[in-house]
Amino acid sequence: MADKLDNYRLLGRSGLRVSPLAFGTMTFGVQGSWGSSDEEAARMIDVYVDRGGNFIDTANFYAQGESERVLARSMKGRRERLVISTKYSLTMGFGDPNAAGNHRKNMMQAVEASLMRLETDYIDLLYLHMWDFRTPVEEVLRGFDDLARQGKILYAGISDTPAWQISRMQAIADLRGWTPLVALQVPYSLAERDVERDLLPMAKEMGVAASPWGPLHNGVLAGKYSREDLKAASPTEIAGVDTRKDMAVMTGRLTAQSLDIADVVKEVAQEMGRSAAQVAVAWTMQHPAVVSPVLGVRTLAQLEDNLGALDVSFSPEQLQRLEAVSHIDLGFPHDFLTGGTFNAMFGGCSVESR
Repeated sequence: MADKLDNYRLLGRSGLRVSPLAFGTMTFGVQGSWGSSDEEAARMIDVYVDRGGNFIDTANFYAQGESERVLARSMKGRRERLVISTKYSLTMGFGDPNAAGNHRKNMMQAVEASLMRLETDYIDLLYLHMWDFRTPVEEVLRGFDDLARQGKILYAGISDTPAWQISRMQAIADLRGWTPLVALQVPYSLAERDVERDLLPMAKEMGVAASPWGPLHNGVLAGKYSREDLKAASPTEIAGVDTRKDMAVMTGRLTAQSLDIADVVKEVAQEMGRSAAQVAVAWTMQHPAVVSPVLGVRTLAQLEDNLGALDVSFSPEQLQRLEAVSHIDLGFPHDFLTGGTFNAMFGGCSVESR
């Protein structure tokens, strides 16, 4: 495992070098108890960059554009050495059907607005933020390609989209010579392993680097919550969310099962002399499709702690315990194809895969 932020990795099947941990800015520009002050945001960017970090993630939807503005102020004088990713898709104007979605109009106007807020001439990596089940894939891909040819974006990525759709898009881009997808954002943690069924294997096969968000599962795996918190009332709509605990309960991430997993994470962390957050982040880096997990931190102390994940080294026994408590069924056809029935495929012979 890398032990420094400047032990860079290639982003998918591109030549772009990124740090093994990405810095997420969803807390930038947010008012309330789970937001970072502008001063704290600047300090965190300073520490991350000074240690060799170069991969910073934001989105136009974060704080309705304020995250991008705060990031622009925090990265002044060092824009060229940074790899900045942002996203489009989610609404920037309620009531306007074309101020949201994956289509060309929203893509183009979102990029122009992000360029102004970020105070830059280009975006290193533009993600489609969330699949809308409405826009033709050819429209999305051609839009990405046009923006790349114009120099307004350098690379294209995708987030929160079905695996079959992403693999289809990558095949179309290859056949038509359009800009390929090089990065994928999906939620991934010990308490949320669903993406191991199809999304992560697809990413590895198609040359798309996984940069997962939520490695701490809304702070649950960092040991922030107890079973008493399960009794707390929580808002039912995003507009009523004021704390991260509210978000964890509302999204279904704070559960008895996730707390059981957090208990084992804490046990392993104590054995190592590490924090639970470091163990949880380091575990996501074990998957071969994962290139750079996104850290969602609010304070400099949290950032300093999370960066310690780069120094975590698991024993086989510790990995087995974490696997056992968080195991998921892969479902059909995966479980079927690894079971005894599949022996009929090789007639009792051993056939090694490359």
